[in-house]
Amino acid sequence: MARYIFVVGGVMSGVGKGTTTASIGLLLKSKGYTVTAVKIDPYINLDAGTMNPTEHGEVFVTVDGDETDQDLGNYERFLDINILSDNYMTTGRVYQSVIDRERNLEYKGKCVEVVPHVPEEIIRRIERAGKKAKADFVLIEIGGTVGEYQNILFLEAARMMKLRRPKNVLFVLVSYLPVPAKIGEMKTKPTQYAVRTLNSAGIQPDLVVCRSDVPIDVPRKQKLAIFCNMAPEDIIAAQDVSSVYEVPLLLESQHIAERILKKVGLRVKKQDLQEWRALFNTIQNATREVNIAVVGKYFSTGNFVLSDSYISVIEALKHGSWAHKVKPVLHWLNSEDYEKEPAQLKELSKYDGVVIPGGFGTRGVEGKIMAVQYVREHGIPYFGLCYGLQMAVIEFARHLCGLKDANTAEVNPKTSNPVVHILPEQKKNLAHKNQEFGAQGIWRAGNF
Repeated sequence: MARYIFVVGGVMSGVGKGTTTASIGLLLKSKGYTVTAVKIDPYINLDAGTMNPTEHGEVFVTVDGDETDQDLGNYERFLDINILSDNYMTTGRVYQSVIDRERNLEYKGKCVEVVPHVPEEIIRRIERAGKKAKADFVLIEIGGTVGEYQNILFLEAARMMKLRRPKNVLFVLVSYLPVPAKIGEMKTKPTQYAVRTLNSAGIQPDLVVCRSDVPIDVPRKQKLAIFCNMAPEDIIAAQDVSSVYEVPLLLESQHIAERILKKVGLRVKKQDLQEWRALFNTIQNATREVNIAVVGKYFSTGNFVLSDSYISVIEALKHGSWAHKVKPVLHWLNSEDYEKEPAQLKELSKYDGVVIPGGFGTRGVEGKIMAVQYVREHGIPYFGLCYGLQMAVIEFARHLCGLKDANTAEVNPKTSNPVVHILPEQKKNLAHKNQEFGAQGIWRAGNF
């Protein structure tokens, strides 16, 4: 019988639930158990393909073609398995399934209600993912933060599963402990409130993973244990580290996997983290640098930079570098800057290579084409991914083939030289204003 571990977040978003989920999965796998992971996105969108990358981060495409949350990429990188579409759900998908089942008379005349029918559909999807993977452990990451209206039905599904399988369902709260600069003391109160908010949903966490700038100390660990009704050993330190690939080793040093196995009545079958330790050793000891420029347009969000817009590209560049025992140094460049000030293009000469990743829409396109021309003319290694490849085709057509107005039909439908065109099936969907594709259908065609 599978065991289920729900991972939820406290205090703020972006606290590291995905990395924690993937790390726990890796450690359980290293102890001899089969593991899979499920991501729940509390958005109405049917998939991540129509979510704003600056707000939500990059879309991760599964081997069976589903457009999902970037955390599934984390799961794959850590667990070294393929995660399928069954392991991803959104509020939109759940409600659509419930409505479809109601229309097909599958509820046999019952009045269909939000509770229990929506949580039951969530449970059905979780169990299906576990069965298809033949997993001993199913880790379920619930997006958002406890206390938000959007994820309350997913917490209700988790509560119901705990009620049905009290010995086989655990809860991990990943929460943030701030150290206000003007105070200089780590504060536990926000996490205490997060636990009480989770209690109000009928759930008591089995473990609290404490995210912070510095390790949680003994007095604060004891305070959390008392006020959150937990053993001190179940309060896990997860301070900031130099690389996400160090997180499993940090959690392993505190025996988190052993704590989990003990709670569900299982034992350690083996100890196997050698390959992971070797990877981290390479990351720590690589000294020769390779400087790569990533030219995009989704980095800027107000006064901040969101590199999650291209996280799979970034991780691929890192792993490619580590495979050659070199240290990757990535530089974020905005293609729109080149349109405003073409003289800035000369900065590309500083880098060992230039990458233009995927995207869609007209914003920043000419800047990308200018960047492609510069690196081609100056012999700088270039890697174009999907939209980046399209920009290379357009640049080549314009400047080497003499097709001055060459373009993609997405950017200029009236161009006389559409060297990149919309896929016929996407064009049909757009013509009929298919709700599933909408304006994003072009982007999907361009990316995949």
